[in-house]
Amino acid sequence: MVRGIVWAAALAATIASGAAFADSSDPDLIFRKSTTFKLLTPNDKLAVYGVDDPIVDGVACHYTSPEKGGLMGALGLAEQTSDISLACRQYGPIKFNGKAGQGDVVFSERRSVFFKKMQIVRGCDSRRNILVYMTYTDKLIDGSPKNSTSTVPIQPWGSQTDLPKCGDYIK
Repeated sequence: MVRGIVWAAALAATIASGAAFADSSDPDLIFRKSTTFKLLTPNDKLAVYGVDDPIVDGVACHYTSPEKGGLMGALGLAEQTSDISLACRQYGPIKFNGKAGQGDVVFSERRSVFFKKMQIVRGCDSRRNILVYMTYTDKLIDGSPKNSTSTVPIQPWGSQTDLPKCGDYIK
């Protein structure tokens, strides 16, 4: 029993120390709201995060994801649900920093200890010159059909007159 408690405490310390080494690809936490109350362990929450598209300057995506609380959530061992919403917007002049393929990953994050991850992918509707973003979760054995889509029409910004065509950069 004592050995199990020591192991759990060591695991929690390892997980907590990993958060201190976040890199620039980590999403920006905007805010969290509790959805259920748990007396002695962390509450279940909804968290809103922001990410920038790594190859498209001027576009940011925000997603809301549920975060399980309780003992398993506190230890980082809970499998998170696939209910994630997504909204992407143009916030400045659009500039492409390279070429990409349809469905390339913009951002990815682990949603369980093993085999499940959430992804935000990007595409281009070249006929309408609109960037299309989709979020979904996948799992090694069976993925989730739950998904969310957001579109960003490429619009002039400020004095920008020459609009890039997403079809020239995303194939």
